Amino acid sequence: MILKLKLTPGIYLVGFMGCGKSTVGRALADELGWSFFDLDEEIENAAGCRIAHIFDTQGEPAFRQLETKALENRVKSIRTGRPQVISLGGGAFSTQENYDLAFNHGITIWLDTPYEVIERRVAVDAKDGEQSRPLARDPERMRRLFESRRDDYARAEYRIEPRDDEPAHVVARILELPIMTP
Repeated sequence: MILKLKLTPGIYLVGFMGCGKSTVGRALADELGWSFFDLDEEIENAAGCRIAHIFDTQGEPAFRQLETKALENRVKSIRTGRPQVISLGGGAFSTQENYDLAFNHGITIWLDTPYEVIERRVAVDAKDGEQSRPLARDPERMRRLFESRRDDYARAEYRIEPRDDEPAHVVARILELPIMTP
């Protein structure tokens, strides 16, 4: 295992909404015997409501503050030596403070999933005709957001292009990275 990961055993999965961060993160954590945390789930649990509700009632800036606080809490836990795989929200890595927290306290991996796959997955997430992802409600805006965030995601230390929808294949490719070798 590389020294950086030994000192702060955190693997942060970054990428656009619907790229598979949570699904792959759970499978990766299981494979490693580490804990898994989905930052969006942590925010919802702490706030007692869905992210869409936070966006609708408090706005995106308030959500981003909650996101940074949740990430700070995860980093504190990692710094005590508790190995974790963390799925960051789609916009988390675009905030410099969040980027610094992840980059300085573990390894960052970008799941670079094609837009067409994301579009299909996000459409499936809509419940009762209502999109549960607030930034996916407008398809044109979602496409522009996808394009605008790519440079942010490219700052990750590693990049994986999922070749199919099978999480085990992505996990295998992550485990082939030179991060886990003794």
